[in-house]
Amino acid sequence: MSMKAITQLARHKSKICGSFRRANVVQFESAKISLSGHRQENQDSVEILAARDCALIAVVDGMGGHAEGAKAAELTVATLRQRFADEAHPIFDPQGFLTATLAAAHDRVVVLGEQIPLEHRPRATCAVCLVQDANAYSAHVGDSRIYQIRRGRVLERSRDHSHVELLLREGLIQEHEIRSHPMRNFVECCLGGDRPIPDMSVAARRRVEKGDVLLVCTDGLWSGLTEDDFATLAADDSPLELALRNLAEAAVARNAPYSDNTSAAALRWMGA
Repeated sequence: MSMKAITQLARHKSKICGSFRRANVVQFESAKISLSGHRQENQDSVEILAARDCALIAVVDGMGGHAEGAKAAELTVATLRQRFADEAHPIFDPQGFLTATLAAAHDRVVVLGEQIPLEHRPRATCAVCLVQDANAYSAHVGDSRIYQIRRGRVLERSRDHSHVELLLREGLIQEHEIRSHPMRNFVECCLGGDRPIPDMSVAARRRVEKGDVLLVCTDGLWSGLTEDDFATLAADDSPLELALRNLAEAAVARNAPYSDNTSAAALRWMGA
């Protein structure tokens, strides 16, 4: 992603909303936020979708170094909305649904960039989490992440498709070194670009307990935070909207004056 930044510390533009939903079966609290940070354009898209029996949160990071990054993110979210609406709920094969939906989004972003030289075509990273029947199913491409947080600690996080994640797995760097590593922005796969379907990670089913928080976020959020910061989302019963806003604003401040677009969606599971 582009490292171009506005050096003047200016107020970041923001989009934020939060909600509490009590359906006949699924009960959850949700919130989403998207801050421009110190970039002139916000190329992220965030979505929360809900049906009687399930809920889906998603974040898409349009890659700023490529043409039409914002359109790639918007097109990906539009694909998620359409395919979620077309499914019967609860979704019979959640992991198959996530795989097919991200593949369809990839195809649409590829078509968007067909008339652009390959190195400049629109691209995006994406993280999606579907919750139903007290289980979470997630998928991601690139370095947008999924976190599961329980009782004040990070229970699990997804593993980035990036060079620094490879270094971490091989024991060559430590977790805290990822945020400042010079190759942190090099992702190994993404939506869009050339035609072959990118590698994507579709996680095994994970049980969700009452009070658990599921979070999807762009690298603009996690790059400025520690696991202790993320743990605050499930540390008490404070409104999720407020906790998420505080987290995003902290990330922008810590990454100043080079903060990227900073976006996330979160869901607190309240039971069924």
